[in-house]
Amino acid sequence: MPTGIILLDKPQGLTSNRALQKVRWAYRARSAGHVGTLDPMATGMLPICLEEATKVIAEIESGTKCYEFTVQLGTRTDTGDAEGSAVEQAAVPTLDAVRVESALAAFRGVQQQVPPMYSALKRDGRPLYELARQGVEVERAARTIEIRRLELVGLREGALQLECECAKGTYIRVLGEDIARKLGTLGHLVRLRRAWVAPFREMPMFTLEAVLAGAEDASGLLAPDVALQALPYVGLSEMQAVAIQQGQAVTHGSASSGQRVRLYGPDGTFMGLAEALPDGRLQPRRLLQRAQPKPML
Repeated sequence: MPTGIILLDKPQGLTSNRALQKVRWAYRARSAGHVGTLDPMATGMLPICLEEATKVIAEIESGTKCYEFTVQLGTRTDTGDAEGSAVEQAAVPTLDAVRVESALAAFRGVQQQVPPMYSALKRDGRPLYELARQGVEVERAARTIEIRRLELVGLREGALQLECECAKGTYIRVLGEDIARKLGTLGHLVRLRRAWVAPFREMPMFTLEAVLAGAEDASGLLAPDVALQALPYVGLSEMQAVAIQQGQAVTHGSASSGQRVRLYGPDGTFMGLAEALPDGRLQPRRLLQRAQPKPML
């Protein structure tokens, strides 16, 4: 079974899960997972991890994501995007770059954001979007998010073209609605594209058609440790590698307490992740069952 990461350019109109299942079936993978959910309307980078690479999903999810989006002003929809029905309208004030920049400044940095009803978050085991479709709205607790970069790319009559770099858990649909309110009107997304997911910023994406066509020879697969280059490299001796595979901590003084590292066996194969204990030993946390060659130092 193929192990690796595929950088899919998700097409519009397809759910993230449906795209995942298409790739999983083509590669005949027993297990697979995607990093971050993209709305059906959204396009762009959707990292898909197959087999043992699913063990690094949590590491990728914690990284920065970049979005390109367009907010149509004057109308709010029930979903926050163009796929929903219009529920409220408001006049659009005269805008210029200075006024928009003043509004955007309020959204940069760490802040609280209330998740939308049309989301995959669950209440009593049911996704919120199921309740929303029934006209039911429930209280949602605000979440801490971080907007690391938010810039105006284009301003035309009635619409804002924006770019945003943000941390995990940010809902761009909600951000678009909030920006519109800050400008004294309403709004909804008419375009949303995820430009990149760290640490794959400079790496190419592949269309769904290209990914499915390359499934036979597993072309386009990235090794799992490509996603972990920000973590320190630790090479193990044969004795240490055996101990790690048995779940035992090994002595290694190269990491600070609590730090996560990537482990490689004496033959250079990627073994998985470990965490440094206060006494300097490395405790295995997520190990791959099969060796992954060609480590990236």
